[in-house]
Amino acid sequence: MSRVISKVLSPAMQLWLRSQVEEVDTLEIAIQGSDRQILKGHVSGVTLNSNQAIYQGLHLGEVQLKGENIRINIGQVLRGKPLQLLEAIRVSGAVAITNQNLQSSISSALLGEGFKGLLETLLDYQGITEPSQLLEQYEIDWQGAYLDNNYFILQGKLTHDGVTQPLKIKAKLTLIPPQQLQLSEVEIQGIPDIESHDVKEFSVDLGSDVSINSFQLDTDKFICEGELLIRP
Repeated sequence: MSRVISKVLSPAMQLWLRSQVEEVDTLEIAIQGSDRQILKGHVSGVTLNSNQAIYQGLHLGEVQLKGENIRINIGQVLRGKPLQLLEAIRVSGAVAITNQNLQSSISSALLGEGFKGLLETLLDYQGITEPSQLLEQYEIDWQGAYLDNNYFILQGKLTHDGVTQPLKIKAKLTLIPPQQLQLSEVEIQGIPDIESHDVKEFSVDLGSDVSINSFQLDTDKFICEGELLIRP
């Protein structure tokens, strides 16, 4: 390993990565590049392996990532300043999330926004206008999320007009590479104006920052492989 990597860049990278997560059990990184390249602010590649990391309240199991052609503020790092990305990078790798991870993440704001987006999509597919405004009338307390083979099940309580009732959404997930998840065999209980037999299969766009190559739903584990764009 080069002197710049071992003495400067590796500790700075470790510190930066740990600053991005709330907690992590294990974190291992390997940095590729020559001193000449790194002193110009260019890192050829970085591989990362972590276990049981918490990012914005989202609990992750095993994470394996690799990034290439990374531009960093090496001049400031050499003066003791925090490491920063100067350009967006696309990282590839795999993430494993268990049912226990999902349950621990149920109160995550990041996951909550995802669930809200799912509900908006369901309402939109029912022909309901301005679904986001309609959802503002509901108070939803998410209580459980888990995997059962190829199915995703979400449970909670929904309060509407002072009445609280159980809420359950169940759907079979199928990947349509690279940025679409198809939901079929959808079952819905507890949302006013939506009945399960009216819901047809539909797709959810994951956005241009995500590219999924494959995912596997086991009895209690979700394994996803693909690419993710990380912005400075």
